[in-house]
Amino acid sequence: MNPLLCGLAANPALPSELVDRLTAVADAEVAAELAGRADLSRAQAVALASRDEDSAVRLAHAGRLTAADVDPAAQPRVALALLDEGAGRPEWARLLAADPVTEHREKLAACPGLPPDVVETLAEDPDVRVVVELALWTTPDVAARLAGHPHAEVRRAVAANEATPPDVLAALISGEGLPPARHCLVCDREEPPFAHSPRCARRDCDLPPGASCDGSHESTADTMLHAALQNPAAPAEAVAGFADHPSMLLRWALAARPGLPPEAYARLAADPIPGVRAGLAENPAIDDAVIRTLAGDDDPDVRRGLAHNPRVPLDVLTDLAATTRIGATLLPRIAFATTAETAELAQSPTPAVRMLLARRRDLPARIRDALAGDPDAKVVKAIAPHPGLSEARLHAMVDRHGVQVLAAVAANPEATPALLERVTTHTPPARRALREVARHPRATAPALLTCLTDERARPLAAAHPALPPQAVADLLTDPDPQVAEAAAANPSLPFTAMTDLLTSQDPGPGPGPAPGPTPKDCINVQRYV
Repeated sequence: MNPLLCGLAANPALPSELVDRLTAVADAEVAAELAGRADLSRAQAVALASRDEDSAVRLAHAGRLTAADVDPAAQPRVALALLDEGAGRPEWARLLAADPVTEHREKLAACPGLPPDVVETLAEDPDVRVVVELALWTTPDVAARLAGHPHAEVRRAVAANEATPPDVLAALISGEGLPPARHCLVCDREEPPFAHSPRCARRDCDLPPGASCDGSHESTADTMLHAALQNPAAPAEAVAGFADHPSMLLRWALAARPGLPPEAYARLAADPIPGVRAGLAENPAIDDAVIRTLAGDDDPDVRRGLAHNPRVPLDVLTDLAATTRIGATLLPRIAFATTAETAELAQSPTPAVRMLLARRRDLPARIRDALAGDPDAKVVKAIAPHPGLSEARLHAMVDRHGVQVLAAVAANPEATPALLERVTTHTPPARRALREVARHPRATAPALLTCLTDERARPLAAAHPALPPQAVADLLTDPDPQVAEAAAANPSLPFTAMTDLLTSQDPGPGPGPAPGPTPKDCINVQRYV
C-alpha cells in the first residue's frame, strides 16, 4: 500500500484532472479511497469500476453505477451488488443462478425481489450453503416451505429469518408437525457419533468448535433454538418455557426478549449465571418488581445493565449511580427525564448522579450553567462539551480544575481559537486534550503545530485544514505512514505538492516515504506563522 497516494485519493480538494490521473495508476487500496469520493463524475466512476472490481462493488452499492455500466459475465460481483440494491436486471439473476461459483449463487440468494423461477432454482441448489442463504432472507411463504428442509442448517437459517411466520417458528421450536432433519454440517463430513474438538488442528476443517452429531444433529438443533429465541417473530408462548432450560445460552437469549409472562422474567432474575441476569437487567419489558430485585444484585455487570434500562425508576438509578461504575455514557433514562426530573437530578447531593445528568446535551441554560460551576471535577468534565457554554465559563473550568477537564473543554464544539491555544500551552500538558484540539474545527495554526509534538495527536493535526500549507507539505516525508497519509489527504495541501506526488510516487506496494530531515519533536513554529 502507498499511504501517500491513498491519502491523496481521499483528499476532498483533489482537482478532477488529478483524480483521472490517480485512477489510471490506482492499486486496490487507492481505488478503494477513490470509490469513496463524493465528487466522482459518472465517467470517473465507470473508469474506476473497470479498473478494480472491489471498488466497482462499492460504487454499485452507493448508486454510482447503473445496469448499463455492468457486464454480468465479466463482473458478476458488481452485477450482484446492483441486484442487491434492486437496480439489476431480472435476466442477470437467471444467469447467476447457474453460475459455477458457489459464492456468487450465495450472494444472489440474499438479494431481494428475485424472480420466482430463480427462487425455485436456488431452493433446489445442490450446495446447502446457497439454500441456507436463501432461507435467511427469503419471503414468508418460501421460509415456511424451507422449514421442512431435510438439512438442519437450512432450518436454523429459517429460524433466524424475521420474515418466518410465527406458527412456523413455533413448529421449529417444538419440533411438532415437521419431519425430522436428515443431515447437518457435522454428519455431512463425519460418521456419527462425532464431536469436533475445539483444538482441531486440521487446516481444511471448517466445522465450528464443539459441533457434534450423534444422529440427532444436536449442535445444529441447539443453534436453531438459539436463533428462534432471538427472533422477535417467535411467539412468546412458544419460548417462555425456556426460562428453566439447562442451556445457559438459550436462557441468555430469552432474557433479552420482550413480551414474556412476568413469571418467566422472575425465574430469569434468579438465574445462577450473572450474564443471563445482566441481559435481563437491560430488557425494558421487565416489571418494577424484577427491576428492584436486580438492583440489589451482587454482580456489578447486572447493576450496570439495569442502569442502561430505559424504564429504570429514577430512585433506583440514583442508588445505582452511587455504587456502580456506569461509564462515560448518556443513559436512556436520563435522556428521557422530564423537566421536573431533570431539575431534581441537578440538585442531587450525589456527584455521580449530577455527572449522569451532565452528559445530556440539551439541558436548559440554567441547569447547564449550574453544573458548569459544580465543585466536583467529574461533573464539570461531563458538562464541559455541552454547547452554549460561554467562553468565560470554559476558561473558569480550566482555572478551577486544570488538567482534569482540559480534554473535555477542548471537545466543546463552541470552544474559541484562543481557548484551544490555551489548552495546548497548559502546564502540565494533557495529551488527550491535544488530540481533541487537533480534531477541533476551530483550531488555529499555532495550536495545531503544538499538537504535532504529540505522537497520537500528530496524525489528526496533519489532516487539519487550518495547518499551514507548507507544514502540510513537509509532513509528506514524515517517518510515520499515518501522518504522511493524513497530510496527503489534507485539503490545504498545495496543488504543486499534489502533482509532485502523482509524478514521483510508485503506485505499487512498497515502503512508505523516506524520513524527512525535521524530527517530529522539534517543530519550528516560527517557520509556519
